[in-house]
Amino acid sequence: MSDNTARLRTIFRTKTSKALDRMEDPRDALDDSYEQQVKLLHQVRQAVAEVATAKKRIELQGEEMGARYRRLGDQAREAMEHGREDLARAALERRAALEGQVAKLQEQHASLQKQTSQLQERERRLAEQIAAFRIEKETMKATYSASEAQVRANEAVAGIGANMNDVGVSLDRARDRVAQMQARAQATDELLSSGALKDLTAAPDADIERQLSELASRADIERQLAAMKSDGTDGIRGSKGDDSDGWLSIGQAPTAP
Repeated sequence: MSDNTARLRTIFRTKTSKALDRMEDPRDALDDSYEQQVKLLHQVRQAVAEVATAKKRIELQGEEMGARYRRLGDQAREAMEHGREDLARAALERRAALEGQVAKLQEQHASLQKQTSQLQERERRLAEQIAAFRIEKETMKATYSASEAQVRANEAVAGIGANMNDVGVSLDRARDRVAQMQARAQATDELLSSGALKDLTAAPDADIERQLSELASRADIERQLAAMKSDGTDGIRGSKGDDSDGWLSIGQAPTAP
């Protein structure tokens, strides 16, 4: 198996592992569950509002029937005062029929009132459960995040992280490239010094001038040694002189006396 194949397999395994971790992340599951409960609470509140609206319509209808019931009673009394027993009887008959309608309306109102009370109780309990679940959810998420950070830190310290194999391969390749470049630099230095490798940036015939300069330097050293042996002087050019500009004579030929 080549290094590239191993590296690609490591990258694929790492990315797959990260994708699975995201899919199985309990924090996402907790958030989803919390959102579902909040939606359910919203539905219960909508139901409470709808029942309350229906009960309000029945109350308005009951108020209208109550007003008509009282008006029929007043009409029956007024008819009797005018000696119209027939009109009084008709008003009382309508009033009796209205009582039956009001009784049915009262039953509906009582049923809606009971349903409203039940829904409000469920809404209260569900809201309390959601509040408690939210606290537990955030606690569990914080604990999971802290544990996850600790695992990553421990893996990084121990060198067993998910990408450490890839890092190791890259480090080995970098070391090989550095060693190759160092060897190449040394080889080119040796070739350039020996003259086997020509410096294309140098001036024409620079190699001859360099060799002649080396020969002249060696001849000058031999002359200084010979002078030191023959007359006992130091023979070193530019070694005397105590003026402040004496450094200007270093490397210069001695002046005639």
